[in-house]
Amino acid sequence: MKSSSLKVIIFLFTGILISASTPNKNYTEKSKFVVVLDAGHGGKDPGNMGNGYKEKDIALNVVLRIGKELEKDSNIKVVYTRDTDVFIPLEKRGKIANDAKADLFISVHCNSHNSQAEGTETFVLGIHRNSTNFEVAKRENSVIFLEEDYEVTYEGFDPNSPESAIGMTIMQEEYLDQSILLADFVQKKFTNDLKRKNRGVKQAGLIVLHQTYMPSVLVEIGFLTNNEEGKFLNGTSGQNKMADAIVDAIKEYSHSINLGVLDNLEKNTSAEITIKENKIEEFKDNYEGITFKVQLAASSKKLEPKSSNFKGLTPVFREKEGKLYKYYFGATSSYSQIQSLHEEAKSKGYKTSYLVAFKDGNKITVNSALKSQAK
Repeated sequence: MKSSSLKVIIFLFTGILISASTPNKNYTEKSKFVVVLDAGHGGKDPGNMGNGYKEKDIALNVVLRIGKELEKDSNIKVVYTRDTDVFIPLEKRGKIANDAKADLFISVHCNSHNSQAEGTETFVLGIHRNSTNFEVAKRENSVIFLEEDYEVTYEGFDPNSPESAIGMTIMQEEYLDQSILLADFVQKKFTNDLKRKNRGVKQAGLIVLHQTYMPSVLVEIGFLTNNEEGKFLNGTSGQNKMADAIVDAIKEYSHSINLGVLDNLEKNTSAEITIKENKIEEFKDNYEGITFKVQLAASSKKLEPKSSNFKGLTPVFREKEGKLYKYYFGATSSYSQIQSLHEEAKSKGYKTSYLVAFKDGNKITVNSALKSQAK
């Protein structure tokens, strides 16, 4: 139920002028955003051969194009699981990403079907929701049969068993939100920019995603078995367009979690904090027992939650959830105030920030928070 009016005091420091000498070098260095690119199949594993095209070659060409474009950004480090036509076991692909302490893992594949099915779809790790997702997982996981001692390596995992996926999902649960966010960016780029048919963001028990400890997606860039789409994907122009769309999605994702947010102060000899009067704002829509926050970022990297690391926003709170650090701006029981703070965050560049709600220390949906006590 709503409580009586709460006057929220917002202290805005007055009359402060900072004389800044040359800043410490550490404050101007930006953390590298590490992206591991995985070209599906390779070597003795050609992948699907729809219409006579080779999945392994198309996936590699797309991945090399993605890497080339990403490497133009000095804040991004690219690591390849393979950059030639070689066979890499699924388990080793995940190990490469884990050893690199990657922020993202992206595996590129081409789809196939016994019809003229078309379109793109991006997978995150999860339970097979339907038989179609299961068939995709079976096809992508079947490569383990080409590996020696696969029974030992994958501890009895059976690609042909739907039940085998259930135990796989636990490890990636803490990265699921970020994986879905990336997958959504990818699909929107394909659909909005390239006008490809959108088959959506899906979950399936994919071993290559299970082996990683970071947000991870498997992208099916289209169907080689579709006459028109296969021809498009087998050509240099089509491959470049698909790669560039993925590049744009990666950059949007990296900006959304705001790594490398330190302001570059090297050119400044002084900095002035804007003088504002103390003011009191009154908010009347308070939800008892509910705390609203703005989630700015989520990452495996640990940043100090100070305003200089978050484009002047304050207060910012850092909380550890599993292996991820999550960064929140503001904390209030007023929904109108958190909306105001959200607008402030977006104006500072956090376009993909979003509202979260907590009750008794547990995260709930914002909709549930609004429905639970509003009267």
